[in-house]
Amino acid sequence: MSRVAAVGARLWTRLRSVRWLSVALFLSAVFPFWLLVGVMDDGSLYAVAGFGLLMACYVGWSYYVVTYRPWYRGVFGVGTLALVLCGYAVGIVVIGWVAPSPIQFVHLIAIALIFIYYWFIALIAIYHDQVSDSRATPSPPYPSLSVLVPAYNEAGYVSRAITSLLEAEYPTEQIEIIVIDDGSTDETAAEARSFDSDLVRVVTKANGGKYSALNYGLLFAEGEIIATVDADSIVAPDALTRIVAPFADDPDLGAVASNVTIWNRDSLLTRCQQLEYTIGVNIYRRMLDHFGIVLIVPGCLGAYRRDALEGVFAYDPETLTEDFDVTMKVLRSGYRVTVSDARVYTEAPDTWASLYNQRLRWYRGNYMTLFKHRRVLVDPSYGLLHRLAVPFRLVEMFFLPIATWIILGFIVWLALTGQVVQVLALFVFFTSIIVLIAALGILIEGEDWRLLVYAPLFVVGYKHFHDALNLKCLLDVLSNRKLDWTQAQRIEQRRADDPPPK
Repeated sequence: MSRVAAVGARLWTRLRSVRWLSVALFLSAVFPFWLLVGVMDDGSLYAVAGFGLLMACYVGWSYYVVTYRPWYRGVFGVGTLALVLCGYAVGIVVIGWVAPSPIQFVHLIAIALIFIYYWFIALIAIYHDQVSDSRATPSPPYPSLSVLVPAYNEAGYVSRAITSLLEAEYPTEQIEIIVIDDGSTDETAAEARSFDSDLVRVVTKANGGKYSALNYGLLFAEGEIIATVDADSIVAPDALTRIVAPFADDPDLGAVASNVTIWNRDSLLTRCQQLEYTIGVNIYRRMLDHFGIVLIVPGCLGAYRRDALEGVFAYDPETLTEDFDVTMKVLRSGYRVTVSDARVYTEAPDTWASLYNQRLRWYRGNYMTLFKHRRVLVDPSYGLLHRLAVPFRLVEMFFLPIATWIILGFIVWLALTGQVVQVLALFVFFTSIIVLIAALGILIEGEDWRLLVYAPLFVVGYKHFHDALNLKCLLDVLSNRKLDWTQAQRIEQRRADDPPPK
């Protein structure tokens, strides 16, 4: 009996030593497939269950390797991962083949695309979280830092941004803050000038857009590192030291992105946006960070090596998303771009109309930037930028929205033909995938677990709003229409001393 107890104790000790994340990863890979068992015929039941088991084994083994057996990591390069995942995409169709109709076939392909896309991102993000250290802070001597704050009609906001920068943990003798008033028609300039000091300088120019304001501010900057901060953002106290830290040990590093957090989480819409940032923005950036090919350094807080920024002639007027465009230019010039855990708080649109205007500019600008840099898609000399980053961006912006609408159309067809059980099963299937991916994102980002409540809206509703708008913006860009800057409506002003979200 004592021997049995000893064996049991050893087993329990081993189980306790296994990180629960690896168990959750294994179960989350296989669980959604079993949800479809009840609505499948015997001919495809074992095929789908077997595919789920294979996927679970692959994901579980990959996590085991990257976490506990680092000397095996060479086997799991980008090429091998891509080959295996393409095999899965074919496998989910072939092994589940039971004389499907054309509609069912297209639907199956759409499911495979969405599932593989999200799991590839999640797996690499977890890998990155295990093997990298984005939390290091620089040690003296600190590099000189110039912070550019472009502002247009930001009265009531710019003072909050400047205050957060003045309270940031960075040596005062090594930092300068340059506020560029881009021809504001309100009290932005006067509000900014109230901070005039040895640290804060306010310059004014005629209105020309954000790109021109940043270029103008760069003329006055003297720092080795150039940071940009939106006038309606608030940086965390340690954000500047954390975003500058990676430059110290990597001369090939051209830019560093921040971790964006939404400040105003007091409505359903803003909470959905925070969940979107967690699983669709920050996790996506962490995946690309593993390869040093982060595509977008956000304007709300980003940092650039001065030589890298000036080497690509800074900001251009050709697109509506100057942050995406300049990051692509830095990457194409041969520099690496990574992400840090430097946190910046930004206010999100809290009405559908404001969100529409914000994303109209984002999505149009994204397509304009991709068209501008389309050579990357056909030129293998750009390496992983050509083979991974830009193709993934195209999948995210074009193919996934189409797949989402195909799946919705298939579900509507099932409902109209009276197949209610299948509709419910598919809804549970996709919801479980989103919930599990969101859970991994929340775990990695240290976010609020209550955000999981909003995951079903990424299956029906919130996601389709974005996908429809995304495709509309593609048509707008292809039609060569004149596309102007659209700005989200300001929400009710918050006090500068309000605490950040927990």
